[in-house]
Amino acid sequence: MDAVERALPHETPSKPASNVANNLRAGARRVLRGAPARMAIAVALAVAAGGCMVPRDDYEAALRDLHGARTDGARRGQRIQQLDLQVAEIARAMAVRDQKLAENATTQAEMARHQDELLALNAELSNRLKAAGQSVAELSNEKGSLATALADMRVRLDELKRQQASAEARAQQFRDLVARFQKMAEAGKLRVVLRGGQMLLELPNDVLFDSGKTALKDLGRTTLAEVAHVLKSMPDRKFTVAGHTDDVKIQSAKFPSNWELSTARAVEVVKLLIADGMSPKTLAAAGFGEFAPVAANESPDDRAKNRRCEIILEPNLEEFIKVPGTPDAAPPSPPAAPKAAAPKAAQKGAPAPKAAPAAPKAAPAVKDAQPPKQP
Repeated sequence: MDAVERALPHETPSKPASNVANNLRAGARRVLRGAPARMAIAVALAVAAGGCMVPRDDYEAALRDLHGARTDGARRGQRIQQLDLQVAEIARAMAVRDQKLAENATTQAEMARHQDELLALNAELSNRLKAAGQSVAELSNEKGSLATALADMRVRLDELKRQQASAEARAQQFRDLVARFQKMAEAGKLRVVLRGGQMLLELPNDVLFDSGKTALKDLGRTTLAEVAHVLKSMPDRKFTVAGHTDDVKIQSAKFPSNWELSTARAVEVVKLLIADGMSPKTLAAAGFGEFAPVAANESPDDRAKNRRCEIILEPNLEEFIKVPGTPDAAPPSPPAAPKAAAPKAAQKGAPAPKAAPAAPKAAPAVKDAQPPKQP
């Protein structure tokens, strides 16, 4: 609005020209209130009107203001689309988490049903053994076996509850991480992502480095200082800084390939995080070159997405694996519930009691932890 008013003449013309200028100013105000897109029409009419002398500098300033407004609107629209995509990604991750919680609840219900079946079987065996006159010793042995099976079931129920609590804790940690980095994400400095079951911070290389370089830019140093301020408040977590490039080959004396470039960049990020107060014991660096892309490398935008550094929150394996002998160690897989001994009456043709249902299969043993698989 100010630019348009500057574009209108302010010298004292003849009376008809003055009336035309005043009418144009009033019309420009009404147009600008209605829609910024009509600013160009108002300026054009002001220039074309008879008796109105518009300085060229003011006219060009008005056009620059209009162009700036359009550019800013387009940029804001793109940012809104990016935020919508991030919200959708987080919603998908939460849906997966909810599905796993539902599966755990179903498993708990099945375990409870097995426990009820064992209790019913115990009562049935007691009645049959009494009717058959089985010895007290045999009855005690069978009760001991059933009690052991019931104890194993209870242990497994407790383990399922612990796993459910751990899953909920990880989901809450992700929500907290998103909240902590919300302002930086909105500024386009990083993204908080769930990928391959891992929480990670994704920083574009354009924020951190110039093309083919490993020296951190001023904006990159400021961004990493903010990241370190948050991460060093999580001393019980370990982090891996992973460097990635696009598929454009590099070959120089310092960097024979993208392997060396991506690794060197990851090391530079680690050094700065340590300088900003993070413990070296919680950090590691890795380079993946161009071999872990998140886009197809078929356009400049896709290549820009692949040029990135990721700070991966390494999972705490103790949350998933308990070493036998530790206070919270998960028990070894229980054997199948023993078959009840046939009462003496069964030898005379009486129907044998039902065997106890087999205990659920134990979870497969977890092998040595492997390095995190990158996308």
